[in-house]
Amino acid sequence: FCNIVILIQPMAFAAFYKTHSRAIPAARAARRWFTLASERELRLDRLDGEYQGVAVLVMNRPAKKNAIGRLFISQMEECLAQLKHDLSVRGVILRSEVPGTFCSGADLKERAEMKEEEVGPFVSRLRKTVSDLADLPVPVIAAIDGTALGGGLEVALACDIRIAANTAKMGLVETKWAIFPGGGGTQRLPRVVGIGKAKELIFTAKVLSGQEAAIIGLVEEAVPQNSDSDAAYLKALQIAKEISSKGPIAVRLAKQAINNGMQVDLSTALRVEESYYALTIPTEDRVEGLKAFREKREPVYKGK
Repeated sequence: FCNIVILIQPMAFAAFYKTHSRAIPAARAARRWFTLASERELRLDRLDGEYQGVAVLVMNRPAKKNAIGRLFISQMEECLAQLKHDLSVRGVILRSEVPGTFCSGADLKERAEMKEEEVGPFVSRLRKTVSDLADLPVPVIAAIDGTALGGGLEVALACDIRIAANTAKMGLVETKWAIFPGGGGTQRLPRVVGIGKAKELIFTAKVLSGQEAAIIGLVEEAVPQNSDSDAAYLKALQIAKEISSKGPIAVRLAKQAINNGMQVDLSTALRVEESYYALTIPTEDRVEGLKAFREKREPVYKGK
């Protein structure tokens, strides 16, 4: 643009500027948008077509293997805030676009540069963000197509369903560095694989393959990796598609019933289930489900 202006005579430039000056702020804004987009370590994609209602949180920080730092957490907070109250979303997938990597855990270089008094608040913020991911009202699926270590596995543990490629590697390896999992790993891992196995994995900083993780129940399924390194993502898409066709209110309430019921004794948990089930009874979707069954057709749910 500037090169063109240099060739224009002063009088002509005045007319040219008057005509085109409105484009300058727009061009600058476009450049700012491009810069911001290119700097994103985590973005939110909303799918359409046969995957309508599925949102994908995409990690993409290849230079650091999706390591978790301040910017990552800020962008995760931003994306979760968008998803929390969006009734059009029926399922979320968390995946990586970095081949061979899901999330390598904390950005240790950034962590090393923090003052001692900054570390605790940073880890607390990470813990809250991971909990906010777990508390999303819709099912969240982790598609682990590569390495998930430390905080990366803690993020996956906050998801409702974990699918891994059989070649993926995962573990809570923090004790190797004289710390221990601080993003919820010491609490979520025992609830998934049992107390004894969780202690073994954390104390030894053992790294498992996707296949080994499936055997102990750390992931729901290990799928053979493909040439595009996205086998887990494709499987997660299939599951998300199945979920999105079900009654959205029922799915959300089922998630709450399970999550809240698991925190109390069985007798109390059954009352928790009863209270959430009661909320499905007056819905239009429940009536539509019964009508579709009677008419031998697929139901069309509206989330009402």
